Amino acid sequence: MQDTRIIHIGADHAGFEMKEEIRAHLESLGYEVVDYGAYEFEEDDDYPDFCSPVGEAVSADIDRLSRGIVIGGSGQGEAIAANRFAGVRAIVYYGSNDEIIPLSREHNDANVLSLGARFIGNDEAKEVVELWLETAFSGEERHIRRINKLD
Repeated sequence: MQDTRIIHIGADHAGFEMKEEIRAHLESLGYEVVDYGAYEFEEDDDYPDFCSPVGEAVSADIDRLSRGIVIGGSGQGEAIAANRFAGVRAIVYYGSNDEIIPLSREHNDANVLSLGARFIGNDEAKEVVELWLETAFSGEERHIRRINKLD
């Protein structure tokens, strides 16, 4: 486990089942998980209601000891919702090439992972989450410079 201790997680109806699996998996690995819902399957719910609080929590973490995971059908809108908060760098993963996961951490210090539940299965999602959490930011000057320009 890296310095990350707390994982903020949220999902809409399309990501509800995956969120439940990932939450339990992370807890089994010793992470503290803060769940922003959905707490039950509700077909007409809206992803900003669950993903925006994740972005807000990661943004408010001045010690940078937490990260966020948001889950929906494609992961796109969920990432947009999280990225609306200062200091949040959400990336989307919906399968096919997991090399993007370590790059998102090493080069971009991504602190929110958005998963597209309609494109990947729960087992792949758990593997990707672990890889993302285990990969550290490189700390290279060029990457720090670029992130500072975003902020």
